Amino acid sequence: MVTPPGLKGLSAPVPNINYFTPKHQQSPGTPVTLDASTPTLFTPLNIRDVTLRNRITVAPMCQFSTAPDGPSIGSLTDYHIATLGHFALKGAALVFVEATAVQFNGRISPYCPGLWDDAQIQGLRRVSTFVKSQGALAGVQLAHAGRKASTAPPWVAGSTQFKKGSLRVGKEHYGWPDDVVGPSGGIEQTWDGLGLEEQGGFWPPRALSQGEIKELVADWGHAARRAVEAGVDVIEIHAAHGYLIHEFLSPVTNHRTDSYGGSFENRTRLLVEIIQAMRNEMPTGMPLFLRVSSTEWLDSTEVGHKYGTWTVEDTIRLAKLVSPLGVDLLDVSSGGNHPTQTVNPFMTKDYQTKIAAQIRKSVRASGSKLLVGAVGMITEADQARDLVQADRLLAQEAADARNATQAMAEEEPSADILLIGRQFLREPEWVLRVAWKLGLDVSWPNQYLRVRFPNL
Repeated sequence: MVTPPGLKGLSAPVPNINYFTPKHQQSPGTPVTLDASTPTLFTPLNIRDVTLRNRITVAPMCQFSTAPDGPSIGSLTDYHIATLGHFALKGAALVFVEATAVQFNGRISPYCPGLWDDAQIQGLRRVSTFVKSQGALAGVQLAHAGRKASTAPPWVAGSTQFKKGSLRVGKEHYGWPDDVVGPSGGIEQTWDGLGLEEQGGFWPPRALSQGEIKELVADWGHAARRAVEAGVDVIEIHAAHGYLIHEFLSPVTNHRTDSYGGSFENRTRLLVEIIQAMRNEMPTGMPLFLRVSSTEWLDSTEVGHKYGTWTVEDTIRLAKLVSPLGVDLLDVSSGGNHPTQTVNPFMTKDYQTKIAAQIRKSVRASGSKLLVGAVGMITEADQARDLVQADRLLAQEAADARNATQAMAEEEPSADILLIGRQFLREPEWVLRVAWKLGLDVSWPNQYLRVRFPNL
């Protein structure tokens, strides 16, 4: 776009897009002055060929707001530009599109986005273009819901008598009850254990054949290729929360007796093949993230004792396996694979961040450079700062610089980046507010300068 004569030198446009949006004088959410005193939270981070302007990322969050059928099925819309674009405008470093299905039956609900068809590329491209025009990176989380598919949006499920889980969606409401899949099948594999009982909330899955698994792996690769064509900067694999890949990883849900079940090597085989298929379709400079449920919180439960369970130790082993395959960051979440899990994620703010720190410490001790992301109930400025900050503590007062240097001890941070979800829904300006609370002067969008928080 050509800059109008009256705007030259005053408000240059963002280049290479077909509409005018002014280029910010300095990228929002970055320190006005970057120096040694800047909290790590607001320092840039390079991952392969991309740079995050700070360490705060918008985690993928289901919005259930795409068309359930017709020519625009699964495609992102202006709603997603408005919501995701707003987070980018106000300083988030990387903005992820919610769980995006690699197959038609991989959606959580009929209203979830997908990338199983080339027709869905354009919607994602429009979102990524706007996000990047505001100085942020655009990401997409590729997923398959497995046995938790064909369910209703939560506000629909919450409006019924079913208070536990999600409401099953049948063909009359755009669902696919006969094509809900998992590593193992049968009515006993229904997520909530209620089968087809009236009060149940999920469909019984059928077991995938080996041929279907091969198709699934290929479709992850095809979806990655479409994401690249749509202009995203980062792709994340969703292998957490009881969705399909997690179902294969866990002995709770994977009862297969072929090469995809049984041993750790076999249960991780699907994920390994998916990583390889995706990396074949991705530029070498594009980062690949992996979200995992680091523990299922089933160690002390009846189901955990019966089948075994996925643990933090398994996650550490997995981290060391996938890093050489091309995974750059492990996004550490937890739970979601069985309703008898023993943790209430709303009762503590460090139920996952402590695990992230444990995993990061172990992975780094092995010599791996795999990055770690922390997620879950991160809401406060000092909490966010401390999670990524290496604490430098003086063991004693020193009279001179030499003694001070000797007395300096450094403690490793809990994580390299933060993935924030619900707090961004409450406060889209959370990045700017955190900086203000920390007493850090950061840049704001040009259009919002008149309401900038006062400097402390």
